[in-house]
Amino acid sequence: MKPTLLILAAGMASRYGSMKQIDGFGPNGETIIDYSIYDAINAGFGKVVFIIKEEFVENFKSIFEPKLNGRIETDYVFQNFDLKQFGIEEEIYREKPWGTAHAILSARNVVKEPFCVINADDYYGFDAFKKMVDFLNDEATDSNFSIIGYEIGKTLSEFGAVSRGVCKVDDAGNLQEIIERTKVYPKDDIIVYEEDDKEYPLSFETPVSMNFWGFTPAVFDITEKLFVAFAEANKDKPKAEFFIPLIGESLVSTGEATFKVVPTSNKWFGVTYKEDKPYVQDSINQLVKNGTYPEKLWS
Repeated sequence: MKPTLLILAAGMASRYGSMKQIDGFGPNGETIIDYSIYDAINAGFGKVVFIIKEEFVENFKSIFEPKLNGRIETDYVFQNFDLKQFGIEEEIYREKPWGTAHAILSARNVVKEPFCVINADDYYGFDAFKKMVDFLNDEATDSNFSIIGYEIGKTLSEFGAVSRGVCKVDDAGNLQEIIERTKVYPKDDIIVYEEDDKEYPLSFETPVSMNFWGFTPAVFDITEKLFVAFAEANKDKPKAEFFIPLIGESLVSTGEATFKVVPTSNKWFGVTYKEDKPYVQDSINQLVKNGTYPEKLWS
């Protein structure tokens, strides 16, 4: 059974100002999702599941079904605020969805095979998808998961400092912890991060998480238990979010599972603000020009 690609596309894109998940960036209006799915198909994934808001389902289908029909199986699941499905009867006010780890629970009834999770608005590159497929096919178990580790020097922005989850890795290549470093930026010929008004260097090759995770379906029961506890602990914090790294942090700290940090040399880029769009468009155009992708992706 081929692995499944799970795409996080339910975000509201408030900083971008519109639905960046379906905005066009390629020479023929291709979305970033199009390039991820194209790479995933060529890498060996057999199914793609979109996690979206229910009111967007017809919009997504009209955009992606004509392209993907006959190429890969598709499905759609919905992230919502219903807590009763998790046995939580109490009404908890929320200003926004519960976060990325809560989002993957939306797929627990349709994903029965090893799978990976990615963001809809990030470009990851073929190498990352191929390495993830190989891991999911050959190494993944219910206690051995993975995360793609990007070289921090290939994830920086031209528009200022960024925050990055720096992966601390043991001698076996497994994740020990993810340390959130804020205000990461290049300075002269090095990369630094700021903390307490001081600068500290980071090597160009330092592995960071860009939210590209590999799991087996065993993670759903684990995540649901963690989410129920998180919801109870944060019921008075309407902006608190249950992120995927919290799953990794919990499983690594308890020894219940390992996370192999799979390195990739791919350059990452993504879109957060409207100002990012020209840079992303130029990056994709360069990939088309050098032959990485055809000009008409789905022709």
